[in-house]
Formats: sequence, structure tokens, C-alpha cells
Amino acid sequence: MSDSGLPANIGTYLGRRFVEFGVEDFFCVPGDYNLVLLDQFLKIPGLRMINCCNELNAGYAADGYARVKGVAVLVVTFTVGGLSCINAVAGAYSDDLPLIVISGCPNSNDFGTERVLHHTIGLPNFRQTLACYKEVTCKQAVIKSTENAAKKIDDCLESCLRHRKPVYIEVACNLSAVEHGSLSAPRPLMWPTEASNEHELDACIEEILSVLNAAVKPVLVSGSRVRKNQAKEALHLFADKCGYAFANMPNGKGMVDEDSSTYIGTYWGQVSSPFVCETVESADIYVFVGPVFNDYTTTGYSTLIKDEKMILIKGREVSVCGRKRFHGVRMCDVLERLAGKVRKNDASMRNYRRMFVPTSLPPALGRSGGNEPLTTNVLMHHVQGILSPGIAVCAETGDSWFNGQKLRLPRGAQYEFQMQYGSIGWSVGAVLGMSSALKHDKRVLALIGDGSFQMTCQEISSMVKFGCNPIILLINNDGYTIEVEIHDGPYNNIHRWDYCKFVESISNGSSNVHTYKATTEGEAKTALEEALSEERADCLNFIECIVDRDDCSKELLEWGSRVAAANGRPPNPQ
Repeated sequence: MSDSGLPANIGTYLGRRFVEFGVEDFFCVPGDYNLVLLDQFLKIPGLRMINCCNELNAGYAADGYARVKGVAVLVVTFTVGGLSCINAVAGAYSDDLPLIVISGCPNSNDFGTERVLHHTIGLPNFRQTLACYKEVTCKQAVIKSTENAAKKIDDCLESCLRHRKPVYIEVACNLSAVEHGSLSAPRPLMWPTEASNEHELDACIEEILSVLNAAVKPVLVSGSRVRKNQAKEALHLFADKCGYAFANMPNGKGMVDEDSSTYIGTYWGQVSSPFVCETVESADIYVFVGPVFNDYTTTGYSTLIKDEKMILIKGREVSVCGRKRFHGVRMCDVLERLAGKVRKNDASMRNYRRMFVPTSLPPALGRSGGNEPLTTNVLMHHVQGILSPGIAVCAETGDSWFNGQKLRLPRGAQYEFQMQYGSIGWSVGAVLGMSSALKHDKRVLALIGDGSFQMTCQEISSMVKFGCNPIILLINNDGYTIEVEIHDGPYNNIHRWDYCKFVESISNGSSNVHTYKATTEGEAKTALEEALSEERADCLNFIECIVDRDDCSKELLEWGSRVAAANGRPPNPQ
């Protein structure tokens, strides 16, 4: 028995570690190999179990939870559970999310035997799932003994938090509740803080300043890896001091304060916010902080940025105009040191303001008393109107990417989407995870397409069961619109559902679920107002927004054609 009065076993050791990291909820699907382990987790004060409809959704929920809390826990059973959720774990890996995956596994006595067990592929080798997870986690462990369990667990957890990547731990099903002295009192995990190489940092700053101080109209662009390197404050400090026009890449949205005086919007090549592409690509020097350059963020490799004009600040490396590289310099240290020495230059900001023309309101807004057929532009105008610091937006893969980028976030509002991995259906589980982590501090507003919703819609059940209160906007345009704009075919058609009735059937008469069907601007506006009302603030509000099949943003049309062109490049000559 431990000092806390809990049994000193693997399950309670893990559970107490989770609480130490600030985890209050874990996501799971039970299976015979993890049932005793789940029993131990349920003994931990302050740790709530959220059992999901399937492992993939549980993984997406853990992904959403990690975006809010900084770390999340997913518990599954051997192979059938582990392989079911591995797609979600891969997505978490792509976005640098610390996710602790715990799987029950066969009895320790079965390892090394020729026995064939259930939940395997029929071979006496139990390492297939472990082999798969080596590709999508930064560290793995198989616990077959209580003697070294604490060390193996702590090594994995330390790697998870240090590298901000998922880890995978298997626990033999007969060991979860076995007591051992080494598992009685977990000490707080400690590891040395990584520091920059001071000599290299000095040289790096000197080189960057020599370039920036000679520049005519430099700009600043931030990317998604600002979060991994916990550099938001340092980035804003530099942005305030330098005065450059300041943009974010699309997958970096929500990681900067959009009310900053020099913030100009999203840089996304030809589908950027108005006048941002021109401002960035015409600069003589651009500073990119934590970017990810892939075919999606570069709009099919069609951006015009050049290495010889770029200062690239990564996690622990800086490249200056393709000429010099500096290693062992932390992103935060580089930005903070630059902020103290950079010469202010607002030429790019003045140039942007000269060009900028405010975007006009949607043409159908308020016409015919709000009885015009609903369009996405009109809907998003009203979404913009309800944003507040108490909202966390979750945008699904698809046209919601592009519509969400246009939202101007008030300080304190959160914004999450999965762009690098782009797994359609991710958002439904992520909404569960985000809502669970935020409790009632913020309210999740989800933008989800009908095709995506059909993939993972079961998790509405878990939202109802665990008292989540998101506002879900189901954009019903009758198919996979993002795929249509890249390459159309009959495979992009889906079967029509009555989505409101579907949610009502899942809610099973719960008074904490409200559904609305909006076909006009007036109906959409009323639904949003009711969803935000005090009477429905603690309820799940589901708004089906019916728009035309061909109703999509101009940005998706442009982006889709450019990505299609990149996908369709002919093979290189042999």
C-alpha cells in the first residue's frame, strides 16, 4: 500500500502520474486485456474515465484533449484496440501532441511461448502492434515485470513530454494490480532544461541582425511549431519590437494573438487573407518561425518564397538566407534576444495598409427578411459575430479549413484543426476531447462537414453521456466538397441523412440536447442565438446548416485546383 492509501501497483502508479501532469480525464474502450488496469485507474481521485464508442474516436478525443491540456491519455486493448486507434495517434504525432497510449497485453507467462492467443493475427509473436507503433510514437515499452515497471513508465512519460510526441506502453494483463514496493511513491519527474549554446546563439543573433537591419521591408510569418516549442510569448515580444507586418501560416492559426497591432492575417499562397500574399512575397526578407512547408500549406508548391530571402527559425536550428546555419539555439532564446536588439522597421506594415481594402459583407445578408437560401458566406458572417474569448473553434478538414481561416479571433479564443495529417472525421472526437478538457471554461464551436460527420458521428453519444456542451454546426452540402474540388467523381457522393433526427435518436430524449435545421439566414441566426442563450449554455446544440452542393469558398476552388495540379504532375523521365 502506498503513502496515499492506494495500492502500489502499475495501474495506480500510472494514474498518479497522469494527475501529476494535470490530466483529469482519460479516454478508453474496454477489452479483456485492459479491464483490471481500468479498475486501478478508477481508484485515482480526480481522474475521470470517458469510455468512447470506438478506439479511433477515442484517439481523436485524446488528440483534442491534448491540444487544451498539453497531454492526454488513451487506454485500449491489445492489437484490435491498438490498431484501431493508430490512425488517430499518427495524427497526434504529426501535430506534436503529447499522447500517452496505454494498451493491455497478454499475460506475462505467454510471452516467449508458442501459444496462439485471441486478438492477434494468429501467430505466436505478440510484437506486431508494437512494431506498428514504433513508426508513430517517440518511445515504446512492454511491461512484463513489476520490478522494472516504474523505470520503463517514467522513461516513456519523460520522452512524451520532452519531445511532445505520443508514446506507447503495453502492460501485461496479469500485472496491472500486482503490488510492488517500487511502485509506491512516484517522485516528480525531473529533467534538465535544454539551454542554447551561448557562443552559437551570439553568432546567430549577429548574423540575423546584419540581414534584418539592411532589409527594406521585412515581414514576419509564424507556423504551427511555435506551440511545440512554447514560443508564443517570445514570438509576440519580437513582433511588437520589430514592427514588421506579421502573418501566420494556415496551420499556425490560433497560436498567435490576432488583435496584435501588426497582425495582417493568414499567409497561404494564393488563398491567403486579402493582401497578405502580396505583402509577404514582395518582401525582401521574411522571417519564418516554426513553419511546416508541405503541399497543403504551400498550395501545391505554388508559393513564391525563396530560400535566399528567408530567415528560418526552427526549434533548435536557424538558417539565414540559405547561407549559414546555426545549431543548438532554442527558438525562444533566438526570439527573445532579437527582441532586445532589433531595429524597428514598419515599412511592410505601411505597405500593407496602403493596399488593404476591407472585405465587403456577403451580398445576400439580411435580404428578404433573412428568408434567402442559406449560403456559407452568410453563415460565417454570423459565426464571426458570436466569437468571444469564451469560444474554442474546432474546424474539420474540408471547406471549414478555408472558412475558419477568415475568422478573426478575439484574444483568448482558441482555434484548432488538423492540417498536416488531414484525417477526415477527426473533429467529432476532437470536440469531445476539447469539451472535456475545457469543462465550462470555454465552449467549443465546431465546423463540421456532412461527409466528415458520417465517419465518426457515434461520439455524439459520449458528448451526451458526459455532459458536454458544444455548438456543432453541421455544414450539409451533400458530399465531400474538398475532394470534389481536387478531383470529382461518384465516390464523392454520400447518402443523405436526416442529421437532426440522428442526433435526437442518440440523445434518447435527453433534455440537454437541442437540434435545429437551418435552410435560411434567419433560421441560422435564430439557431445560433438560442444555442448561445443562458438556458442552453450547458447543453449540446446541433445546428444542421443546409447549403447548396456547389457552395464553397473561392479559396477552396483555387487551392483545390493547385493541389490537383501538384498531385497530377507526370512522372519524371526514366
